[in-house]
Amino acid sequence: MQLELLISKFQEKDEKAFEELYTMYSDSMHGVIYNIVRDHDIAEEIMQGVFIKAWNNASSYSAEKGRFFTWILNIARNAAIDKTRSKAFKNSKKNLAAEYFVDILQHSDNLDEQTDAIGIKKFVSQLAKKCIEVIELLYFKGYTQKEASETLDMPIGTIKTRNRNCIKELRTIVLK
Repeated sequence: MQLELLISKFQEKDEKAFEELYTMYSDSMHGVIYNIVRDHDIAEEIMQGVFIKAWNNASSYSAEKGRFFTWILNIARNAAIDKTRSKAFKNSKKNLAAEYFVDILQHSDNLDEQTDAIGIKKFVSQLAKKCIEVIELLYFKGYTQKEASETLDMPIGTIKTRNRNCIKELRTIVLK
């Protein structure tokens, strides 16, 4: 079926057109979503939601504004970003394995050896416990300052000050 006709039928709620467009675009959508959420199951769930949203809002698509692929791609991208901003998603990612955060580590089962190989472990371990907590959350686990503030149950201003002071202290240790 020609793409324009297929899209027109999709807008008229033709289920066969839905199936064909799903077959045509699902792999591309899944790839875009996966690159944002980094989880195949979540990407699959979001992708299905994207097609349902496209189906329910098909009348809002206009060929004069752009290609159908671009329209549905924007829906997918926005849905994936919305998912990553959700509190449940953020909480589920806080204790992920190292390979999620640091793709350059080849053997995540030996994280101590890898970090020690670049010399970080011996320097960070010399810091006070309060500094280690903040640096671990902000730099090794990828928390925002706000998330670190909530996790450590301290004001964000304290996190910012402690971060600045601890990095200063770390520089002093490294330059010895």
